[in-house]
Amino acid sequence: MIDPGILQRLAATLEARKGADPASSYVAALFAKGNDAILKKVAEEAAETLMAAKDGDKLHLVRETADLWFHTLVMLSFHGLGPDDVLAELRRREGISGIDEKAARA
Repeated sequence: MIDPGILQRLAATLEARKGADPASSYVAALFAKGNDAILKKVAEEAAETLMAAKDGDKLHLVRETADLWFHTLVMLSFHGLGPDDVLAELRRREGISGIDEKAARA
């Protein structure tokens, strides 16, 4: 069974790494480098995910998507947000036509 609490536990771990020594943690090092470094990493992982999808290797696609989600969670955490914020937005959009939702933003 898939563990629905994994995103919240991962978010808690990321929060804990914010104050850690950059030499002791990959995530702490990313936080120390700042927003631009985190955004660069998200873009890199997004490109790798797209290439994996184009190649058609399902395991590679899953692994690259995991990397993308992870780094997106780092980005959210850097900005004081987490998976619950994104899940709440998805919940808000549930049952709304994508066309209608996008038009409401304008």
